[in-house]
Amino acid sequence: MATSYSDNRDSSYSLDAGFIESILESVENGDQRKLSELLEQLHRADIADLLEQIGPEERARLIELWGEEFEPGVLPELNDNITEEIVESLPADRLSNAVRDLESDQVVDLVEDLEPDRQEEVLDTLDDVRRASVEKLLNYPDESAGRLMQTEFVMLPVHWNVGEAIDHLRSRSGLPDGFYHVMLIDSRIRPTGQVALGKLMSSRREVELKSIAEEDFATFSVDQCQEDVAYAFKQYRLISAPVVDEAGRLMGAVTIDDAVNVLDEHAKEDMHLLAGVGDESLSDRIIDVAKQRFPWLVANLATAVLASIVIAQFSATIEAVVALAVLMPIVASMGGNAGTQSLTVAVRAIATKDLTNSNAWRVIRRESVVGLINGLVFSAIIGGIGLIWYGSAALSAVLAAAVVVTMLMAGISGILIPILLERAKVDPALASSTFVTTVTDIVGFLAFLGLGYMVFLT
Repeated sequence: MATSYSDNRDSSYSLDAGFIESILESVENGDQRKLSELLEQLHRADIADLLEQIGPEERARLIELWGEEFEPGVLPELNDNITEEIVESLPADRLSNAVRDLESDQVVDLVEDLEPDRQEEVLDTLDDVRRASVEKLLNYPDESAGRLMQTEFVMLPVHWNVGEAIDHLRSRSGLPDGFYHVMLIDSRIRPTGQVALGKLMSSRREVELKSIAEEDFATFSVDQCQEDVAYAFKQYRLISAPVVDEAGRLMGAVTIDDAVNVLDEHAKEDMHLLAGVGDESLSDRIIDVAKQRFPWLVANLATAVLASIVIAQFSATIEAVVALAVLMPIVASMGGNAGTQSLTVAVRAIATKDLTNSNAWRVIRRESVVGLINGLVFSAIIGGIGLIWYGSAALSAVLAAAVVVTMLMAGISGILIPILLERAKVDPALASSTFVTTVTDIVGFLAFLGLGYMVFLT
């Protein structure tokens, strides 16, 4: 009886802790047979999750004990750092067996970040045809469609009929393990359309291929940005699409799984950049994580110093009205949170191309109004708290006014700064957070302490 891939996962699709413990116990005892039995129950994506969750020493021992039964399909599922670690540890013969079963684009993902000598060792395991194909893909620019595509695809002359196509496919050896379309090409090997396999198999033999080609047909250039390709797959619900060179000749194909991976990586990258943690994962070494986070903390320190300089200009005001120092964090916190909300929406909208030049001002106005409305609502709430707390109507009014100004500016800066950075060709996810935090802190403190000075000391 086949094993369900969910049998060893809990309701949230996390690997069962008891099952992981059983695997580690078999590794500890050196029980290869038991380890193989347990791993056979898991999908390769689950095995990748397992390898990423355990420590480096346990991971190395597991791979060594797994031995010749190592599943090569696990490698493309792994985090890049873990993949490199495992590839570095695999003996040449087992590495050769693993690479032999991978598609060209998966081999590229595997070797592109390796050291040159180790990369050469992997390429040496390929036959001449596959090596030439992989090396050609590696020569395309990073983050391009050429680097993303796979060279395993099926192309047929556009003038053939269904019967000729089916006979050819049945007689051909070495078909790709999984493909969704056959590409139709002219005499110059330029794609003219594509036919879905389901449509091909359900049509009569005499039907011409071009008559059942899909109406929605898109091609991508080898140097086109991967993010643009992935966006097109999402926007137009593509399953696979051909990639062409400068002359329009068919060079490869991008499939939906490649596009999903790009979208997932881009979303993860944006989330990390917004939080100032860079490109890191849970498997990274402590020293590497510390190094990656250090520059962002330096930038945060610089913005904090700027805010402190603003506060220092009102030291006499704070000494005269100590309550201002107590209430300052409220203003800063409300502004920071409001700015982060607008910023997150803006960065994601820019990434998905929902925020464009045509609707930018409308979105800016919307966020400004939202900031103003929330500012008015919370100014009443916070002003009331200040009145109850200190019994001063003047202090309450200063606090309320500062909250309105700060939240209005947070809404404006949270949407405007990412737009301006994007137009300046700077990744909005990279620098927006620092700028927005600086603006909201400085404006908030200026508004609160400046109003306090005018009300209480003039």
